[in-house]
Amino acid sequence: MSKVLNRFFVLRRLVCLLVLLLIAAPALTAQTNPPAPVPVPEGVHWSRVLLQSLGFLAIEHGFRFATEEGTRNPHRPFWGGYVDSLSNLHGWSDGDPFYVGYVGHPMQGAVAGYIFAQNDRKYRTVEFGRNRAYWKSRLRAAGYSWAYSEQFELGPLSEASIGNVQSFHPQYGFADHVVTPSIGLAWMLAEDSLDRYMIRRLETRTRNPYLRALLRSGLNPSRSLANIVALRVPWHRDTRGGVWHAALPVRPSPGVVSLTPASSFSQAPPFSFLATATAEKYLGAGSRGWCLGGGAAAAFRVAPRWQLVGDVTGCKLTGFGDNRSGDSLTYLVGPRWTASSAARWQPWAQVLIGGRTITHEVIDPVKKALVEAAAAREGRSVTFSEHYLYARWSPRTGLAASVSTGLDFRATSAITLRLADLGYRQSWHSRVNGLDYSRALGFGFGIVVNFGTW
Repeated sequence: MSKVLNRFFVLRRLVCLLVLLLIAAPALTAQTNPPAPVPVPEGVHWSRVLLQSLGFLAIEHGFRFATEEGTRNPHRPFWGGYVDSLSNLHGWSDGDPFYVGYVGHPMQGAVAGYIFAQNDRKYRTVEFGRNRAYWKSRLRAAGYSWAYSEQFELGPLSEASIGNVQSFHPQYGFADHVVTPSIGLAWMLAEDSLDRYMIRRLETRTRNPYLRALLRSGLNPSRSLANIVALRVPWHRDTRGGVWHAALPVRPSPGVVSLTPASSFSQAPPFSFLATATAEKYLGAGSRGWCLGGGAAAAFRVAPRWQLVGDVTGCKLTGFGDNRSGDSLTYLVGPRWTASSAARWQPWAQVLIGGRTITHEVIDPVKKALVEAAAAREGRSVTFSEHYLYARWSPRTGLAASVSTGLDFRATSAITLRLADLGYRQSWHSRVNGLDYSRALGFGFGIVVNFGTW
């Protein structure tokens, strides 16, 4: 009888142990097999991009409407004025002051880029640094910035349609089409680097939330405006808490993939894109002034040290008095030699050949006053065709060639900085209104984006 009882107690203990194991199994499984991480959402939130872009567009056109009489009262048919604006586009200069063309428009491009970046869900938390995710994000943003810029210049809700800006002297150059997205990308890179290496460090040294808000907003103005059109405070950051939170020490962004270190580049980029700011000084007794502007170039690699380059550069001529203006457009192609594509410091030289168009415009103030007075009596503005009654163009086109050399600094496998570009250009065309623009010494600097290396 005792043996039976013993076996019963043993069996009861085994059953209890089995029940306990069944109860504990889910917990043990949860400890050994943690739940799968929530996947990072991918894709672009296009509805937000479009709504925020419309908000930014409303701010820009609202400012134009408030400050420009011609925008408020164009006195022209919508479609007729729009067609005139598109058909009148030529040359480089658009008549804007330097701070508008080369500061305001790049900031516009940066704001459009940030609007896209803050809604690019997979990449919106990346930070400036040597990682693929960041550079991919900013290149995607630059593509959208170009599309926004073209809409603002030429689209159905643009300067060409609202106010017919390009119909009038001298607002018809292509400068903004190049400057806004290209220098806008450089502006984004500058604000991102300031946020990463300056603003975050300054935040760790103060507990004053108002000072933190001022630092974030003031040193990143384009990002701040993008936050406003997204109905957020200007100092918002997707990468860290608000200004009332305790500032965290600066650490590298989590989950990024490092690019190849700059000291060990082994792959020469098969394709590169350059955005540059340029200045030309004309030489000779019959010359006058400078030409200030910018351009873009594409380089295709044909050998380890050789590239085929296509370059388009435009600039605004200086040295004019009242009622005169001018611009230059150069389009060249040729070979470029680089000392070493695998080094951090890269001296280079190139020889390019192509064409050049230089244009002077002279306004007759007496005829202009008569035409404007006649239009005012009829309660309208001057039409596109009437502009030719008092304006005279003097274009010259001819062969052009340039020889230049410079120094690049390859910061990462994706980005190269053009620190110096010094060259001589010769063009073969007649003088323009007695001025000789055939010989020029050029200076430049810019940023190069390399493709195929990351």
